[in-house]
Amino acid sequence: MRVLFVCLMALSLFAGLPAAEAGSNGRPVDNFTLQETADFSKQIERELAHRGAYVAMVFRSGRPRSGLPDGIRYTHGAFWVYTPVPTLDGGTQYGYAVFNLYHEISPVTVSGLYQDWPLDFTRGDAIGQVGVIIPNEEMQERILDVIASPLFETLHNPDYSLLSNPGDARYQNCNEFMLDVVASSIWQTTSREQIKVNLDAYFSPSRVHLNVFERWVGPLIDQRLRLDDHTGDIRTTTYASMADFMLAFDLADQEDVFEIDAPYFIGERSTPGFSDSVAAE
Repeated sequence: MRVLFVCLMALSLFAGLPAAEAGSNGRPVDNFTLQETADFSKQIERELAHRGAYVAMVFRSGRPRSGLPDGIRYTHGAFWVYTPVPTLDGGTQYGYAVFNLYHEISPVTVSGLYQDWPLDFTRGDAIGQVGVIIPNEEMQERILDVIASPLFETLHNPDYSLLSNPGDARYQNCNEFMLDVVASSIWQTTSREQIKVNLDAYFSPSRVHLNVFERWVGPLIDQRLRLDDHTGDIRTTTYASMADFMLAFDLADQEDVFEIDAPYFIGERSTPGFSDSVAAE
């Protein structure tokens, strides 16, 4: 009976941690109809095109906010790149292609780089809202150069952890991969070791509040929660911490860091600014 009680207690506490199906892989969540998610993907594309974005960083949540740890608003981020897109009739038109790091279905502790499309992205959204960072024009050009080069794959570390520490090179998740690409673009370096040194000096990751029991039982329940790259507080890369970083170093303008709501958005709209990173401190 005591063992059963401990197991039930562990599961209840674990409900606040990132879940296995949290939109961090390529599987659709499909919380909304296909027509709704298709319309939302076009809404995002129109907004990015209206703002003249050739490269944007877009974030979604694969589960309701109530099921996420404090300080986490989104569970997956990817680069959206304006590019020629093949059509069903064999022609091409311009639209956005999406460049992701997804963890594999099996084993879940390994990730890969995948290119898919806006509809694939919105089918992994559970709330009807995305966060967006549009880098300034120079940064867009630099990021695009990295994406179009072999360096993009070189910056990928297939050892996956949900809450990877951006100052440590052992593991990587989708947000940290994006951050590493941005860092490589800023400092014009191909060295992951140098990128980690620079990020440790200039980037402030978001703190994720886990108690001792959650830190102990989490990795037992979800293999993706590998925490040995953290000492002391658990800090990881989030939409908010990346937005703060891009704004602090003039890599993006304030008006180009925003959220887009679908007509069916579920939840509370955020207040101006990026309070989730502050709240995570």
